[in-house]
Parts: sequence; structure tokens; C-alpha cells
Amino acid sequence: MKKQLRKEIIAARMSQPQEVVAKKSARITEKVKSLPEFEKAGLIMFYLDFRNEVATGELIKYCLENGKRVVIPITDTKNTRLIPSELKDFPGDLTPGTWGIMEPKPECVRPVEPTAIDFVIVPGVSFDAGGNRLGYGGGFYDRFLRQTRPDTVFAALAFELQIRDDVCPEEHDYPVHYVVTEDRAIKCKQGS
Repeated sequence: MKKQLRKEIIAARMSQPQEVVAKKSARITEKVKSLPEFEKAGLIMFYLDFRNEVATGELIKYCLENGKRVVIPITDTKNTRLIPSELKDFPGDLTPGTWGIMEPKPECVRPVEPTAIDFVIVPGVSFDAGGNRLGYGGGFYDRFLRQTRPDTVFAALAFELQIRDDVCPEEHDYPVHYVVTEDRAIKCKQGS
């Protein structure tokens, strides 16, 4: 069931033309900027978009230009964990890393404690209105989000086509506080 859903949604996401992804991503960017928790956050973790995910580059630039600190994940496959690393120069600090996803160059790795992060922008394949997420199957984010502070806010960026009624959440799946699409910002039950 999960495998099938994952396949179906990734195929739908991949079939969107680049200009549609860019247009929808721009609308999502504006919605994220207006979230009160995002405005207040001083240290924000982003994923770097890959394979037609909602683009995060404009938000990263906006944060760096407006005095917010930015961290991005390094995927440590050996220990199945994410290591947050501060990004100071976008995209200058980056190089293709695990699975071809952009990561900091070795000389630009600046590890940050997960508990220092105020706001996490979370990727995923599919989400429901309750904030449950279907990830890519590695469990990297489920493990990582548990290491942040109780008041850290998680927001998932998604296209409307990624929203489903049932994403088959399991006990170890970690829900998000917001799901932001091109049409709406859903404040999920967990966030209340």
C-alpha cells in the first residue's frame, strides 16, 4: 500500500513541467514566509529540493538575506541519520552528495545541535491534513525530528497533488505542525 502510494505520487510529481513546479513553489514560499513561527525563527533547517520537490532555494536566500541562520541536512547513510550543518553561502557551499542531493562541501561542514533549531522544513512524498507524512522510506527525518526541542516547529512543503486522506501512518512516523501547499497552509492538530 505505502509502496504503491509512494510510486504513484512521485510519478505525478515528476510529470509536472519545470515551470509549473517553479510557479507552485513560489506560491508556497510566500505562504511559508507569513507563518508566525517562521517569522520568529532564528535558525531554520531546510531540505534541498530534488527530483521535482517543492523548491526551497528562494526561501533559503530570503532567510540568509534577512539575518536568519540556515542549516541543511547531511545524510549519514552509514549511521542512518541526518547531521544538520550551517549554510552560509548559497549555493557556493554546496556540492552533490548522497543520492545526488546537494550537501555542503567537506570544507563547509558546520555541524549544529538539533536542539538549536527553531523551525524545520520537512520533505516527504505525501501528507494528510492531520500532518502525517509518508517519507521516502529511510526513516531519516522520523529519527531526526525526535532530537529537536519540544517547541521546534515542523512544516512540510507539498504540492496539492501530494495531499491524500490516508498516508498509512505508523507509530514511529513523526507528524508535522503545518502542511503548506500552493493553495493553503494547513495547521495540523499536533501544532495546537
